[in-house]
Amino acid sequence: MEETAKHSRKRNGKWKKRIRKGIILFVILLLLAGTVMLFIDKLKAEYTITYDSYTASMGTISNSLSFSGSLQLIDNATYTASSSGTVRSVYAAAGDQVKEGDILMRMANGQAITAEFDGRINQLYVGANDKVAAGDSLIQVADFDQMQVSIRVDEYDISHVSVGQSCRITATATEIEMDSEIAGINYISSSAGSVAYYTATAYVDVPQGLYPGMQVTVTIPQEEAENVVILKMDALSFDAANQAYVYMENSEGTLEPVYVTTGVSNGNYVEITGGLSANDVVYVETEEETESGIASLFSSMFGKQQFNNGGGRNNFDPSQMQNMRQQRNTEGGTPSFGGGRQ
Repeated sequence: MEETAKHSRKRNGKWKKRIRKGIILFVILLLLAGTVMLFIDKLKAEYTITYDSYTASMGTISNSLSFSGSLQLIDNATYTASSSGTVRSVYAAAGDQVKEGDILMRMANGQAITAEFDGRINQLYVGANDKVAAGDSLIQVADFDQMQVSIRVDEYDISHVSVGQSCRITATATEIEMDSEIAGINYISSSAGSVAYYTATAYVDVPQGLYPGMQVTVTIPQEEAENVVILKMDALSFDAANQAYVYMENSEGTLEPVYVTTGVSNGNYVEITGGLSANDVVYVETEEETESGIASLFSSMFGKQQFNNGGGRNNFDPSQMQNMRQQRNTEGGTPSFGGGRQ
């Protein structure tokens, strides 16, 4: 009996030690959790609501489609010997301009080499009295004054491209601009991948200094609005229904949302068709971090951000807009504008 009681007291002592250790560990964890939460709250509080201001103005806005391509020869011919023989006479030199029908060279067997189009002698492969075999190259003529540009248009943009559309072709290396129009479209897809591509062609009169193979950008204008109210797109906010609005100062000196309607957009500015006039000053809410980027990390991890009161570079009271701001933050929405891509 005495031995049993001794073992029982020993077991009870071990359980008491374990309970005490558990209590101590629990208290330590609580203290650590409290310290972490206080630290997070402090970090989350290091944000302040500020407002950037923008001014609506009058102007012209347009958007366009843009494609890459290269200059390509339209007329290019290399003339060859029809049989073995001797070159009797050569009437042109490399670099000469020739007209359609000009005799360029005559062979001893009577074969006359005649230009089939206006162009320039690009290569002269033989001279007078040279011996040639059948099929040997004799002379090359190319038209460097008029070339073509072919562009690949994907299935998302092809409905916005049509024959007769005006376009502007800009040489990448020299920034020389040339006006042209879409001359033809091949509607049979040239791609076997997941996206279909079609080929549109434009012809262009080329000034000196531009040569085949040079890269160009082809810009096709889409929409344009002249003498309209325009606003920087960064000034717009959007509600849960994807309606655009701006903040404006009211007679009490606070900000209130004003809904606007939009038109043509070029990705940087947008036409305002209703709700604003030229010279109106509007504001957009921004969240300015006053400490390190750690605050942003913890804030995104632990829910809704907290903001310091009374802040803001414009000293506006944001309390009247809190409900709308919370709805926008939770429900989101993707901005959309009238017009096409730039």
